[in-house]
Amino acid sequence: MSGTEDGPKRIFFVVGEASGDRLGASLAAALRQAHGDTVKFEGLGGDGLAEHGVTSLFDIEDIAVMGLGPVIARLPTIFRRLRQTSDAITASRPDLVILIDSPDFTHRVARRVRKRAPDIPIIGWVSPSVWAWRPGRAKAMRSYMEHLLVLLPFEVEAHQRLAGPAATYVGHPLVDELESLRPQTTGERPGLSSTQAPNILILPGSRSGEITRHMPILRETIVRSQSLFQDADRAPPRYILPTLPKHAATLKVMLEDWPVPVEVVASQDGKRAAMRQAHAAIAASGTVSLELALAGVPMVVLYKLDLLAHIFRRLVKVWTIVLPNLVLGRPVVREYVDEMARPEVLARALFALSTDTPDRRAQVQAFEELDALMQGADGLSPAERARSVVDTFLIPDEQQKTGP
Repeated sequence: MSGTEDGPKRIFFVVGEASGDRLGASLAAALRQAHGDTVKFEGLGGDGLAEHGVTSLFDIEDIAVMGLGPVIARLPTIFRRLRQTSDAITASRPDLVILIDSPDFTHRVARRVRKRAPDIPIIGWVSPSVWAWRPGRAKAMRSYMEHLLVLLPFEVEAHQRLAGPAATYVGHPLVDELESLRPQTTGERPGLSSTQAPNILILPGSRSGEITRHMPILRETIVRSQSLFQDADRAPPRYILPTLPKHAATLKVMLEDWPVPVEVVASQDGKRAAMRQAHAAIAASGTVSLELALAGVPMVVLYKLDLLAHIFRRLVKVWTIVLPNLVLGRPVVREYVDEMARPEVLARALFALSTDTPDRRAQVQAFEELDALMQGADGLSPAERARSVVDTFLIPDEQQKTGP
């Protein structure tokens, strides 16, 4: 792509939190590598995009809030930042706007921009879970978005079915991190045997409420699984609990009355090392199930609903809460939700995955299939695929046909 008489092509990023900033930075790097100084970046972002020349309109921490209470408390600031961002876009009139995740904020910006400057093309990266609940959002997105970049293979078909915007599967950012998830030597994850203690991960969730709801069940599950290992004359497992730094102290207190030692790991590097070593896991439903599947770690998934989730449970239109199952299109990983999450059942399932059983082998084989689906056949990274879609909005059709 070459610059025009008017200067470089200008891309305006709208990012609402750190994970989106990392995606934006990866795309900015891919665009810069492909097009050099013929592209210029501006908008709203964090440290990652700042490294590529984006002077953020404001600190994204102003809008990176979760939970009903914190959101309500921050509403005046959020509305002010919403107006500021949409005003900046319409004043700048960039060649392209790229929204990344945080749909409660970024999509509101898009709707305001579309009303005031309908000629500015808008791309979204990361789809809201329209395939799970509030499917009407897919069709609504067509009114303010030209294209959507999605993280999961099945989301392309979901948007076609729901009359959403045109969508392209670019891949999940975890695909770029496979080396850190998988054993690099045979010693990191030794084979299972009666004398080899298996490494079992305990993953109660990343939010305080999830930890509070799941830890009592997990405690009883581990107690029962210990008995199963003893009855089978197997070496007792080593238990590892990866968590966020902010939860580490709370979890260590919770673990004080557990009858087995549990190692708490509170860093990203520690979590990835634990996944490379793990033979099995018991995990609360979430993105971590996709991490485990890509790491080749068989798992059992549980989830206890909170009061709000109970109220909206009937609105959820999805046959499974486990991401690997959704990607594969079949129930590979067993899930136990709410009243089905009973310690005696979970313990048996976890024990079966910690020994050489058909259940374990089936999951390992299915995760190899998932790996191929997630990586794709072209060998490109998610950022490179995203860049190719962005190019279609920045490069005139005749240049795409004839080349530079």
